[in-house]
Amino acid sequence: MKSIFIADHHPITRKGIACLLKKSKNFSIIGKANNGSELYKNLRETTPDILIMEIDMPDINGINALRSIKTEFPEMRVLIYSTHPEEIYALRSIKSGAAGYVPKTASTKLFLKALKQIAKGGIFLNEELTSTFTSRNVGETSAISRYKKLSSREVEVLNLLSSGKRNKDIANALNINEKTVSTYKTRLLKKLKVDNLADLIHQSRMFQFG
Repeated sequence: MKSIFIADHHPITRKGIACLLKKSKNFSIIGKANNGSELYKNLRETTPDILIMEIDMPDINGINALRSIKTEFPEMRVLIYSTHPEEIYALRSIKSGAAGYVPKTASTKLFLKALKQIAKGGIFLNEELTSTFTSRNVGETSAISRYKKLSSREVEVLNLLSSGKRNKDIANALNINEKTVSTYKTRLLKKLKVDNLADLIHQSRMFQFG
């Protein structure tokens, strides 16, 4: 059973998610927070398997908060459940360390699908997102497709590489050895179809919006 922490400043949202998961045999709610201060305090005390988080709430600095949370708790999966436009923030959230993004306009079926997918170690992005980006920039479609096929750990390594971290720093942050980091870099080069680290970082930064 995966432990879940809910961070949202709307009481109805917190209660709604809790009710939705109440009878689930796969998830248990271990805590809730309605602002950034409460969130950080509770995460350090409980360290849940999955954090369901609104990036726009009091005492928190949005995407930057997501990055700092993933730096401090690299093993924790984060599902962003937000009012922000999906076409602007979804890939940016994934690039910053989230395992999935679901807009608050989504159905409960889609929400549960996302939660189950990231609980199994996957990355969740709505299929409709690809169509949105196709209409904006056809050239990005194949890159998005490749990016979505990365594992959660590969995304974490890519995030750290794009922020300028060395192999040793990445190994320490993710609690793995440097040889494993090199293996992930080789996989990333192959999966994203680039020839060197500079192109790999450039590819990663294609997904930074706003």
